[in-house]
Amino acid sequence: MEEIIAPISKEILKSELTDDKRLRFTNKSHKEIYIIPYQDSPNVLREIGRLREIAFRAAGGGSGMAMDLDEFDVMENPYKQLVVWNPEAEEIVGGYRYILGTDVCFDNHGHPLLATAHMFNFSEKFLKDYLPTTIELGRSFVTLEYQCTRSDSKSLFALDNLWDGLGALTVVMPSVKYFFGKMTMYPSFNRRGRDMILYFLSKHFGDKDNLITPMKPLEIEADPQELAELFNKDSFKEDYKILNREVRKLGFNIPPLVNAYMGLSPTMRMFGTAINYGFGDVEETGILIAVNEILEDKRIRHIESFVKQHPDALKITSGANKVITQVKA
Repeated sequence: MEEIIAPISKEILKSELTDDKRLRFTNKSHKEIYIIPYQDSPNVLREIGRLREIAFRAAGGGSGMAMDLDEFDVMENPYKQLVVWNPEAEEIVGGYRYILGTDVCFDNHGHPLLATAHMFNFSEKFLKDYLPTTIELGRSFVTLEYQCTRSDSKSLFALDNLWDGLGALTVVMPSVKYFFGKMTMYPSFNRRGRDMILYFLSKHFGDKDNLITPMKPLEIEADPQELAELFNKDSFKEDYKILNREVRKLGFNIPPLVNAYMGLSPTMRMFGTAINYGFGDVEETGILIAVNEILEDKRIRHIESFVKQHPDALKITSGANKVITQVKA
């Protein structure tokens, strides 16, 4: 396990977070969201790598390196970094990395060079009909000081701030119809609790079309028949009450990001779970969310609020993005 690098100077970070890279201001807590490419913001990327490694190690994962940076962060056509910045404290709150499907390269065998390609198989249907209008998201993190496990008020809107950034992406990139990414659970999480969550996700969001499949699917340890008897309701809402109650009985909570994704869209697709060997053996569950099927209150909060702040954004979409509804003054 390597020693994590020292923090990057705030002055250096501010020099790279220029106005031309700012995507929007957040709805809550007065933060700023930037999109940075590796090539012209190398020091911000190093700080992201430092903070990611700290956050992932604290949860039981991580690369074990001095920074969590890999080839997808620094390759010729790298993933871009979406960063939430606190201008008052002059520090990074959290971030995602992402790549648009039309920017994805393929190897000589026709396999996509995606950060998830070592864990999941992608069907021809997904590559042809979905990937060109998909953003792959990954390495979602919230800096330790802003995580909701802490009592400090800093944590109140950190995840909300990140999703403001994703909402804005759907406006400035109107071709985007889907978000593909992973929900991560750590080996330290209670095994029975994990099995209940995965069973619940499969029951209510399981993909029937095999668009994406894990190369080595994780097998749950609990008896499926027992879980079927436990989650015996017809509705998501009633089964969710059972899930929340049973996980709490174990002394755990449903992980915040898993909880948030489940409440984002009723048509989310879940593709099974793979173990990410070499990254703390974390358990990665593939999901796909259709942008135009995100629940209305979430669309208003994270997407239409951006249009209110930036009326010119509607000109960018040229009406192509049907997610944007009439914005009230």
